[in-house]
Amino acid sequence: MKIEILHFDGCPTYRFTENTLRQVLAEEGLEADIELVAVNSDEEARRLRFPGSPTIRVEGRDLFLTPEREDWRLVCRVYATPEGLMSSPTAQMLKAALFK
Repeated sequence: MKIEILHFDGCPTYRFTENTLRQVLAEEGLEADIELVAVNSDEEARRLRFPGSPTIRVEGRDLFLTPEREDWRLVCRVYATPEGLMSSPTAQMLKAALFK
């Protein structure tokens, strides 16, 4: 399984997301290559259809789909969690998205 975490340099949460994802994979006994993909310009964001940092893609598919838009750019991403809006998905959200 190929997993990418798209982020921009300076994003305060992509490492937290990476650690949570690695924990979930370890708990489930899964091995995966996790690649950190730096998106460092609005041009790259448009080309990659980058909805914000951090974005998790498995085999090229965003685990948490966002609506189509025209203004793909470097922004922080927020996730609707049971605890409210957060800058990273919870472990439970990652498990649900990975195993649906």
